[in-house]
Amino acid sequence: MSEREDSEWRTRWAKSIAARALPEVERLVAVSTPSGDARAAEEIVGLVTTLLPSAARTERIPCSSPAHAPDLVARIAGEGERRLLLVGHLDTVVAHDAHRPTTRDGDSLIGSGTIDMKGGVALSLGVLRALAEHSERYAEVALLLVNDEEFRTEPFAHGPRFSGFDACLCFEGGERTPDGEEAVVVRRKAAAAVRVEATGVAAHAGAQPDAGRNALLALAAIATSLAARHDPKGAGALSVVPTMISAGEGINVVPGGGELSVDMRAEDEASFEPVIGSIPAQLDGVGLEVERLRLWPGMDMADAASGPLERASALLGRRIVGTSRGGASDASNLAPHLPLAIDGLGPLGGAAHSPAEHLLVDSLEDRAAVALALAVAVLGP
Repeated sequence: MSEREDSEWRTRWAKSIAARALPEVERLVAVSTPSGDARAAEEIVGLVTTLLPSAARTERIPCSSPAHAPDLVARIAGEGERRLLLVGHLDTVVAHDAHRPTTRDGDSLIGSGTIDMKGGVALSLGVLRALAEHSERYAEVALLLVNDEEFRTEPFAHGPRFSGFDACLCFEGGERTPDGEEAVVVRRKAAAAVRVEATGVAAHAGAQPDAGRNALLALAAIATSLAARHDPKGAGALSVVPTMISAGEGINVVPGGGELSVDMRAEDEASFEPVIGSIPAQLDGVGLEVERLRLWPGMDMADAASGPLERASALLGRRIVGTSRGGASDASNLAPHLPLAIDGLGPLGGAAHSPAEHLLVDSLEDRAAVALALAVAVLGP
């Protein structure tokens, strides 16, 4: 394929992907998929399967999290040399009773999961369809869609399965620089979450207040102590954020038990150990037990991505910038197993995990063009 033919192919497909993506996002969002709901996951996997190119062969693989529906892999075999993995997730953080179907407000398509990340799923499906048209470009292209990204408490299971691939492109929400340049994510922080369970002694708050051991006060003290370690502008870029606390059984009872949840992010996962180690086994007679809910590795692909980004920028005719992001994603889990992982290939938007979650419709074509340019840059001419 000549350079002119390749450019025309990418331009045509960017327009086609954008045109199909909008109705596909609306269909995907119409299925409420809170993480952990196996029935909902099966419904949306069934829908996605109907949107795959005919050349794709599907496989259901066990989800990393127990009691979840199996994840979906779609594979297309080619005649080329390199192997490319496209990555996304189908679950959301939004419960069924809070789910918001799509509505249009100007350029914004508002709805639960639009930007995180059913908009990205629609673009990844479009890129897969485009690549299916030219199987001479690759030995294999695969699409992995998981059902537990938003609330996974077990280690990610799929890294070794794709260790022979040359690169992965993950379709979490995209962004632009303050100067308006297209950006993708090449660095992500490590992420961890812990739960602290407190076991105190319940007592009547009026008749025998000092006979109890107050679990709520112990957890509050731990929350304050951990929050004091929050230093996102420090050398390790460590954030420590107590996110949930619950304790007590009645308004007139000294709380005998409770739990605290804490989210942590840092440049390196080693930064989490001193924080966790600072939690004592007991405080003022209240026993404290720490449960590690998850640990996501950091990702630093800035050097590995520099060449592909330069080639993709030349193909696109405008600069694509590698940037960093604090949130974790499955690109982080795949990065230790692949030579290259690039994230943030999805559409533009915002307010993820909130009722105002939205994607920007006018960004679909531009972001499809970015993804196609990167795919070609990674796979080679």
